[in-house]
Amino acid sequence: MSGTSEIRAKGISRRKFLGAAGALGAGVAAGGVLSRPSPGFATAGNPTRIRLSWTEFAACHSPVAYGVSEGVYAKHGLDVELFYQGASGQTLIQSIATNKTDAGAGLLYDWVKPLEQGLDVKLFVGSHGGCTRLLASKSSGITRLEDLKGKKIASYDVASPPKHSFQVALAKAGLDPERDVEWLNVPFDLVGEVVGRGEADALAHLDPWAYAHKKKFDLHEVHNTQSGVFEGAVCCVLGVNSNFLEANRDAVRRLAEANIELHEFAAANPDKVADWFVKNLNPGFPLEDIHDNIASWDLHNHPVGKELVEQVKWAADDLSLIKVLDPTTDSRELADRVTIDILA
Repeated sequence: MSGTSEIRAKGISRRKFLGAAGALGAGVAAGGVLSRPSPGFATAGNPTRIRLSWTEFAACHSPVAYGVSEGVYAKHGLDVELFYQGASGQTLIQSIATNKTDAGAGLLYDWVKPLEQGLDVKLFVGSHGGCTRLLASKSSGITRLEDLKGKKIASYDVASPPKHSFQVALAKAGLDPERDVEWLNVPFDLVGEVVGRGEADALAHLDPWAYAHKKKFDLHEVHNTQSGVFEGAVCCVLGVNSNFLEANRDAVRRLAEANIELHEFAAANPDKVADWFVKNLNPGFPLEDIHDNIASWDLHNHPVGKELVEQVKWAADDLSLIKVLDPTTDSRELADRVTIDILA
């Protein structure tokens, strides 16, 4: 495809996304699937094109889209195209593995198992912590993890990152995360409803949906992925296709630097990022909620290098605890193998 492409993001063209970056749209990337570009290196006036997978309605990805709109990536010599891959982290990861995109932003717990199985992707920078919540109805009397024994917890997938996160938390609180609680697998959009109707005592979900359920159903927040056993943990990280990394290492370094810059900006300016997100993506949540969401996360948590290795090892140990990883997997070797110190 010649020229600069447009993307689809709830009907918003890439031309609108780039705005101040001055993109000239030439075509439409139907479904976000493009032929793989030739390896390129950025020079003045010739930014490196990076196809980046993201989750459009995940508010925690809003700094990424904001950065495209406001020309932050362009300032770093990058022509970033955003490709929506749906709500499934595994679909997002698969898009990178099959060269449909070059890099992507996803939950660390989604990355670790495919990486253990040989996914040819390197993790290179973290984004933030805290976008996953465990909430309980106030009538349930649940105020701490130990109170969940014998209770029902709703989640949207049998292997969702929220479910895995709080299975880990339950295990570290001394409960058997499978036998001591009952997990209900319900459709993504109905997780809050089943708790509201009293069919479950608690839920595990991602923001902005978790935060919206908390307000709508007057739920108590029992835990989240920046408190308790997750204090200091990163929940979302960026990964890059190894072939693209080999040909474009300097561009990936600049992508990491832009990612850090954007999350620091969001930490200081949640109002601006929230306003852009609501106006441009129409997520169906009030501006106040999106602002409070963004302001609540640990947006200063973006590990690289040795810090990222430790975070990946931490996640691998967690997933081993709940028997997601093979018992023979060496978490240290895995973390060293699947990360790259991009700022070294």
